[in-house]
Amino acid sequence: MMVRWIGTIAAGALVAALIMSGGEQGRAAAEETKTAIFAGGCFWCMEAAFDEVPGVTDTTSGYAGGTTPNPTYGQHEGYQEAVKVTYDPAKVTYAKLLDQYWHNIDPFDAEGQFCDKGNAYRSVIFVGDDEEKRLAETTSQEIADRFKQKVATEIKPVTTFTAAEDYHQDYHLTNPVSYKFYKWNCGRAQRLEEIWGPPPA
Repeated sequence: MMVRWIGTIAAGALVAALIMSGGEQGRAAAEETKTAIFAGGCFWCMEAAFDEVPGVTDTTSGYAGGTTPNPTYGQHEGYQEAVKVTYDPAKVTYAKLLDQYWHNIDPFDAEGQFCDKGNAYRSVIFVGDDEEKRLAETTSQEIADRFKQKVATEIKPVTTFTAAEDYHQDYHLTNPVSYKFYKWNCGRAQRLEEIWGPPPA
């Protein structure tokens, strides 16, 4: 009887240890990733752009920067369409994410992006700390100097982010034909090539 009782205690202790170990591993994994928020016009297109980057583990379309509670696609006044990028900083740097961002927007358009005009489509880099702000400002100035044009992209602190409706998530994967038709008709691909040159083969 005593042996069985001791065995039961030992088994319970082992299960508890495994659960705690799993919890610690989960917390460690969460601590190993960081997030960044970028607005660059249509969030479908920004999601697709960041999904290409090695080290990015997740992208979420949503609404950033506004104050009205519970924004939706039909009502998000004061917000920008944006993408929240979750990434592993051991595999990709914030500087690399910025480079990907700049090469997928028109930084000179103050009215929106491509065929989409209005506040919701303006380009904004939402920075989370001083280092992100420094990198954003430095690269913005480099682009202004290179093209000898004023960069319209704003740099703001992160405030709010609300995920968009489920049907917007991974739209480039779930609706590839509709997505490609929209992107071409909006003139996005053509304007990006005009600014930055042909995409890498």
